Amino acid sequence: EKTTPLSELPKAIKAISRALSGETILNLEIGQLDAEGKIVVVEINSSPVIKDDKVVALQGVLRDITVRKKAEEAARDSSLKLIKAMEDTLQAMAMIVEMRDPYTAGHQRRVSQLACVIAEEMLLLPDRITGLRLAGLIHDIGKVRVPAEILTNPNVLTEAEKAILKMHPTLGYEVLKTLDMPWPVAQIIFQHHERIDGSGYPQGLKDGQILLEAKILAVADAVEAMASHRPYRAGLGIDFALDEIEKNKGIFYDSKIVDACVKLFREKGFRLE
Repeated sequence: EKTTPLSELPKAIKAISRALSGETILNLEIGQLDAEGKIVVVEINSSPVIKDDKVVALQGVLRDITVRKKAEEAARDSSLKLIKAMEDTLQAMAMIVEMRDPYTAGHQRRVSQLACVIAEEMLLLPDRITGLRLAGLIHDIGKVRVPAEILTNPNVLTEAEKAILKMHPTLGYEVLKTLDMPWPVAQIIFQHHERIDGSGYPQGLKDGQILLEAKILAVADAVEAMASHRPYRAGLGIDFALDEIEKNKGIFYDSKIVDACVKLFREKGFRLE
């Protein structure tokens, strides 16, 4: 025998009212007190018995799902711990890049943060945002194989040096492609310098061929890079960066992503750390 604790009474009364109005109640989870006075979770499925267009009774099934809920909670905790372990590992990998390229220290973290805020503004599902965050944290991991003298060169790069630098998305993909993760992190990194008109690199992909997460990362990466200092120039500022992505929306960058990014800075007061 189970009774409803006071804290759950509003939910129970609302459900009964819905059922009495003729509504079928499916999979309603509610806390109940068992014979020992402990709260357990039950699942209620109920339907009205109608006679002469009136609800004359309620029929249904009440099932104790406490064990199932505890198992779900344990699985969720395990998943969160796994994601945290992945994130710690990727953070360590990101530090390797930043030790070789001190001028862009924090760049990957700031890009990841901005990309996630853009994704939230666009109402992406939390699971996709998790994958985007992890990809953002190490999107330049391929630079570990780019000579340090190119990364820290205070002068404008030669064409040959630019060609070497442009290899970093491919190199990053090669580093990560064998990792078994529930998100397409390696592909996002592979595509983060692609442009929707096909002018990007390394594959020259066009809009429909590029992952949404990679398109978001491309905008976040461009904004952070323009706004921040580089070995060969001073930071151009956030206003310049926003103007540039607006000029190129629908050409290099997805228009909806640009609009979401600009709105964050100009209407919602977002600031890069």
